[in-house]
Amino acid sequence: MEVLVIGGGVVGLAIARALALRSHGVIVAEATGGIGNGVSSRNSEVIHAGMYYPTGSLRARYCVAGRRMLYDFCRSHGVPHAKCGKLIVATNALEQAKIEGIYEQGIANGVEGLEYLTVEKARSLEPNLACTGAILSKETGIIDSHALMLALEGDLESAGGVIAFHAPVERIKRAGEGWEVHVGGPEPTALTVDAVVNAAGLGAQAIAHATEGYPQERVPRLVLAKGNYFGCVGKPAFSRLIYPAPVDGGLGTHVTLDLNGRMRFGPDVEWIDREIYEVDPKRAESFYASIRRYWPGLPDGALVPDYSGIRPKLTGPGEKAADFMIDGPAEHGQPGLVHLFGIESPGLTSSLSLAEDVAGRLEV
Repeated sequence: MEVLVIGGGVVGLAIARALALRSHGVIVAEATGGIGNGVSSRNSEVIHAGMYYPTGSLRARYCVAGRRMLYDFCRSHGVPHAKCGKLIVATNALEQAKIEGIYEQGIANGVEGLEYLTVEKARSLEPNLACTGAILSKETGIIDSHALMLALEGDLESAGGVIAFHAPVERIKRAGEGWEVHVGGPEPTALTVDAVVNAAGLGAQAIAHATEGYPQERVPRLVLAKGNYFGCVGKPAFSRLIYPAPVDGGLGTHVTLDLNGRMRFGPDVEWIDREIYEVDPKRAESFYASIRRYWPGLPDGALVPDYSGIRPKLTGPGEKAADFMIDGPAEHGQPGLVHLFGIESPGLTSSLSLAEDVAGRLEV
């Protein structure tokens, strides 16, 4: 089977690798000049444990299985990572109820290494922390996302797959038993393949709309949620990730660490109507207020604008968070075609598990 995977982010690369390792011919069409230039390079680089998502949802299933697969992959491929752990903290009675619900959700999802901590135990682990209680997630970690994508690319190419850069897909139409894909860029071309996987992230809906014969009513709306990050000047105050109780649209303004121990805060949730990545320094004011609820010692002037990312959400403010949407042949009736929509957090953690599922759908 010859397969075209659209999108060279972590999910597209993981799917392409899974298909190539199953001895299929694989081409990845990436619109930019390199891998991971979209959503995959603008996130917290966190390996999530899987306790936030409704039991039985795709996000819960892929996250828990994908996290286990990802740690194994990192060890076998030398991808820099650290299982540093995370504290989900409450600072009042309402948040206390929220984190207790997260704990119960995690247990129901089969998440290992969860422990409820008293204030005293939480502060013994993180002395700078202020809270009324906390949940310890021992399986949460951090990862070098670009090194992960390079390792996926290496496996793909070793198995005979290739990546075409500067290759934006403009149109897809049925061609006999397969699909004719029109690719733009410096060298426009059309190629015929047996199957197409749309893993284009923020561009997934546009690709679906450009797929002739695909029912347009199946294309979900795209809602852009920008997440801003601020770096922190000075010595890190925490040795683990610190997450407050979740907020509408995200997991709250949390403390993340990179593999060098540098501390940064984010993302917040800024609902936008177009792609824009500049970080407004004025947003620091809301960051200080949010962070000081669990770290009162945050010094004035410590936050500096860092970077931002945009989540390809399927639901907007005040709406229940949507699950991942994977629309394959069993759902829409078109053989050899899979569209992926709304693959946001925990997409990176879920990538290897999700890839096995998509590869299996094409082989039915």
